[in-house]
Amino acid sequence: MEKVDLVGEGWLAAVTLDGTTENLGLLRTLTEAHRIRRLDVPVATMQPAVLRQMLLPVLLDALGAPRSRREWQQRFERGQFSPEEAGRLTTYLTDRYGDRFRLFDVERPFGQAAGLTALNGEVKPSTLLVPSVASGNNVPLFSAFSEADHLDLAAAQAVLWLLHAQCWDTAAIKTGAVGDSQAKAGKTTGNPTGPLGQLGVIVPTGRTLFETLLLNTPVLPDGLEAGDRPQWAWDERPASLGWKSPAGPEWSTRPAGGLLDLLTFQSRRIRLVASETKQGVRVRQVVVSAGDRLAQTPETEPHTAWNHTAKPKPGQPPRRPRRHMSGRAAWQGLGALLALALSQDSDGPYTSALLRQIGDLRADEVLPADYPLGVEISALEYGNQSAVVENAITDTLPLPVVSLVAADDWLRLALLECAEQADRTGRALDGLHADLRRASGGEPLPRDRGDRPSVRLLHAVDTSMRRLLAGLRSIGEDYDLLERGQQAWELTLFEAAVREADVLLAAVPARAVVGRTEKVNGKDVVFRSGKGVGVFRMRLNEILRRAAEARAAKEASAA
Repeated sequence: MEKVDLVGEGWLAAVTLDGTTENLGLLRTLTEAHRIRRLDVPVATMQPAVLRQMLLPVLLDALGAPRSRREWQQRFERGQFSPEEAGRLTTYLTDRYGDRFRLFDVERPFGQAAGLTALNGEVKPSTLLVPSVASGNNVPLFSAFSEADHLDLAAAQAVLWLLHAQCWDTAAIKTGAVGDSQAKAGKTTGNPTGPLGQLGVIVPTGRTLFETLLLNTPVLPDGLEAGDRPQWAWDERPASLGWKSPAGPEWSTRPAGGLLDLLTFQSRRIRLVASETKQGVRVRQVVVSAGDRLAQTPETEPHTAWNHTAKPKPGQPPRRPRRHMSGRAAWQGLGALLALALSQDSDGPYTSALLRQIGDLRADEVLPADYPLGVEISALEYGNQSAVVENAITDTLPLPVVSLVAADDWLRLALLECAEQADRTGRALDGLHADLRRASGGEPLPRDRGDRPSVRLLHAVDTSMRRLLAGLRSIGEDYDLLERGQQAWELTLFEAAVREADVLLAAVPARAVVGRTEKVNGKDVVFRSGKGVGVFRMRLNEILRRAAEARAAKEASAA
């Protein structure tokens, strides 16, 4: 059976700058990253998995982390890897570790434990690696497969889902493996999700894959930690640590040994069971058992924002990874993405280390003010004790780099105001909806039920917000342009809110005009449709001050 060389064989689909798609091996993906716009993977949650489990650690281990912003700048301004750097990458992936990137190698299959065998001797279908396909307790709605169905994965698909499982696998019970001294009754319990399943992942992106790799490369003045090795070089880790080999069935609960170890953390022991078919090598079955457990997400984790707690409970860290919320666009979370300051005396969000670094690079004029920065967010929501995947959260967002400069907050405050205005307008619209329901003789909708008009409003203005953010990436220091942009945003938000209010008013019965009286906090309160609309309009004028002034000026000129 062929071993499938991930270094040279084309398994990773890449979209080039001219829009064509090529299947490249790991070496060409890195050395030709300057002509690649993005990777083309089956699901968005694979992007950070490939970035963390392969591309970034190879880059960092082969070339080293930049020791200063000046060194980072020199790499970035070249726009591509120099011939010397490309040569070091080639040597790393061919001469030094080439034999460790073979997917079906008998002795050292990439990212797997060779010979991994379940205690009961069984193998599971390959659907176990794919969260959107039914397998065991994980039974997604509307899945076209049942657990009895087979899913034949080509080698290119299998390695992607292998990386994905190491990052995002579900928690709970895992198959006990032969040689695992901690397995009991044929299984292991208490397994957490994969490391990324505990984060709200934030990945900055650039114009090319090369720039994306640099934007995700932290500046480390002291370099990588001594003894820090990626998973394919586990045998080079200091024996004094006493950690279990990811190439065997044993595992341990331990801290990350450094950035390389964190990025390539092996949270599962996996073996792909491959077979020859008429279509080539296919993976139909797998063995998945318990892997290493991360004792705690370290504060060096580059791809997440944080929740800071001024007075944590005993045994809890003051900073914990911040997760994304389903049903909310990325721009609705600007408060966390742009939280550059951290108060030790109060609770609040704190943005990711990489976004803070990008702000520092802009402050030093390493990155131009009009650099087209993008941000990709991703997360999985789990249910039933994290044993099943209930929802995937993914989004992309244009973000002005000027807003990330800690010492210059004028643009950042403006963006936060825009996001807050949308949130407050949505709440005002929901308030009108509640008042109209009361005026009609009903009760307000519970917070977690029903079709809320604020959701429709935020969806209606989503494109406008993204267009505003993209336009402000080239703002420079044009304050007048910012003011015009904010006014246009407020007018858009006002018009969308009025349209939704009109829809609500058209649906209420005639008796809402007369309304009814209810006791609220012991007082008689009259609810009428006209009164509700008046309160709503007053709130809109308070929230959208520029739009109100623009309408007043227009009415005055017309008179």
